[in-house]
Amino acid sequence: MPKTILVTGGAGFIGSHTCVDLLQNGYDVIIADNLVNSKRGVLAHIERVAGRTLTFNQVDVTDETALSKIFEAHEIDAVIHFAGLKAVGESVAQPLRYYRNNLNATLTLLACMEKYGVHKLAFSSSATVYAITPSPIAEDAPLGGCTNPYGWTKFMSEQIIADWARCDERRSAVLLRYFNPIGAHESGLLGEDPQGIPNNLFPYVARVAAGQYPHLSVFGDDYNTHDGTGVRDYIHVMDLARGHVCALNYLDTHTGCIPINLGRGEGYSVLDLVHAYESATGKPVPYRIGPRRPGDVDATYADPTRARELLHWTAERDLANMCACGNRWQMQYPNGYEG
Repeated sequence: MPKTILVTGGAGFIGSHTCVDLLQNGYDVIIADNLVNSKRGVLAHIERVAGRTLTFNQVDVTDETALSKIFEAHEIDAVIHFAGLKAVGESVAQPLRYYRNNLNATLTLLACMEKYGVHKLAFSSSATVYAITPSPIAEDAPLGGCTNPYGWTKFMSEQIIADWARCDERRSAVLLRYFNPIGAHESGLLGEDPQGIPNNLFPYVARVAAGQYPHLSVFGDDYNTHDGTGVRDYIHVMDLARGHVCALNYLDTHTGCIPINLGRGEGYSVLDLVHAYESATGKPVPYRIGPRRPGDVDATYADPTRARELLHWTAERDLANMCACGNRWQMQYPNGYEG
C-alpha cells in the first residue's frame, strides 16, 4: 500500500515542490495549511505537475482539535513539518506572534503524533540555527547564533523535537537544515509566489528582470569575497524537495534524531546570482549598492557530507538551471497563482 504523508504547510514554496516529488514517488499526500503564507491556487498546480490528486485541509496546525481530525481520518505513516511564519524582518517586529505560532505549531503537531502513534518526522529547519562560524558548516558546528526570532523558533523547535524523539525508542526525526532554496519546477507551473514585496533575493531579482521593480538593492560590496558581495549556498528547490523523499527513506530504517544539512556545499555571491539570471534570461537586472545590513556575514555555505552519506542525496542543479527555471515560472505566471 502507498504510504500516507502529512505535509504541514504543504501549500508553501518548498512544501508545494516537495508534494510534487512525493506524489511522483508514489506517496499519498495530505496537506494541512491555513493559507496565511500561500494561496489555494497552488493546489491545482501541484496536481497538474504530479499527475495525481492530493487531499487538502485548510487547518491551522496550532489548532489541536482540527489537526486531530486529520489524524483520525487517515492512517498517517510520517509527517513533514513546514508550517510556520517565516518572514525574518516581520519576526523582529512581531516576536511574540512568531514564538507563539511557530512553537505552538510544533508542540501541537507532536502532541497529535504522540496521541495517534505516528513516530516519523522530517522537520523543515534552517541554517539560521548555526552560530557565526567559518564555512563550510557541518552539523556539529556551534549552534545558537540566531539573529532574529524566526531563527530562534527553528532552534527551539529542533530542541523540542530532539527531546520528543529521545523519550520513545520507536521515534525517528530528521532535522533538515536548509541553506538558500531558489528556482522553480522545471515545467514553469510551480514556483515561489510571495505575498506582497518579496523578502528573499531571488524572487526580487526575477521581478526586477521582468520590469516589475526598477532595481535591486545590494546590501554591501565590501565583504571579504571575490566580488565584495555576500556569498550564500543557493540550492534548487527541486533538489531540496528530493532531499525530503530521501529523508523519508532514512526514517524507515533509523530511530533517534539527527540534523542534516541540505545545501550544494559551495557559495555564490549576490552578483553571481544577478549575472547568472541575466545570462539565463537575456534581460538586465539593474542594481544599486547600499549599506550592509546588521548581522550579515561574508560567506555561508554547507558541508553536505552527511546528506550524501546518510541520505544518498546530493544537489544536482547548478545556478544557471536555478535561474532558467525561476524565469520560466516568472514569465508564465507574473502575477503568481492567482494571475
